[in-house]
Amino acid sequence: MLKLTPILLALLYGVVIYRFSAWRTARTLDAQSTPLADPQLLAVTARLATALGIQRVPVHLYEIAPVNGLAAPDGRIFLTRGFYQKFREGAVTAEEMASVIAHELGHVALGHTRRRMIDFSGQNAIRVVLATVLGRFLPGIGIYVAGFLTSLLAARLSRQDEYEADEWASALLVKAGIGTGPQKSLFSKLETLTGMGGSAPAWLMSHPKSADRIAAIEANEAKWGVTR
Repeated sequence: MLKLTPILLALLYGVVIYRFSAWRTARTLDAQSTPLADPQLLAVTARLATALGIQRVPVHLYEIAPVNGLAAPDGRIFLTRGFYQKFREGAVTAEEMASVIAHELGHVALGHTRRRMIDFSGQNAIRVVLATVLGRFLPGIGIYVAGFLTSLLAARLSRQDEYEADEWASALLVKAGIGTGPQKSLFSKLETLTGMGGSAPAWLMSHPKSADRIAAIEANEAKWGVTR
């Protein structure tokens, strides 16, 4: 039992940290966001809602500058002010913004926000075990190697979530009559919009490369018999 204590403590630590992070994030989102009120974007979100058979999609504007979209554990979808500004400037279309919302809805529908708590806890336990084992063979650097390997695992799981959410979003966009064109066109300009280049190796990135995401969407289109 004593041998398992560090692992159990690591799992408990992961759960506590995740819970606290989720609580703090919810508080921040509540304080720094307002419901989306843009008529054009409300029109495309209404199409998504109709396709889903719900009254409306709860979308909010999050008052931060980076270009991003995110899903809260309670199911609310957030677009950052920076992303919305790109739309206002004409760099992004309403349909492309709808593809972001559909992607975040995919994370919610597929349970990614809940699963990340389990993943985080498990990864924390794996880090402790690896650090203990590697520390015996690589004194002084074992803990850093353990952290690096665990980060690789976390990045792989995150990329898997992104592909799954992309596929879910594609299906919703097709059902809503919007199609996957805006989804693919947004990915083609995403690195420019975010100011993030594609220099980092894919296996170190938490999100897949845009070209790979577009290829995955087109593979799904071929599988579903959807005309591009």
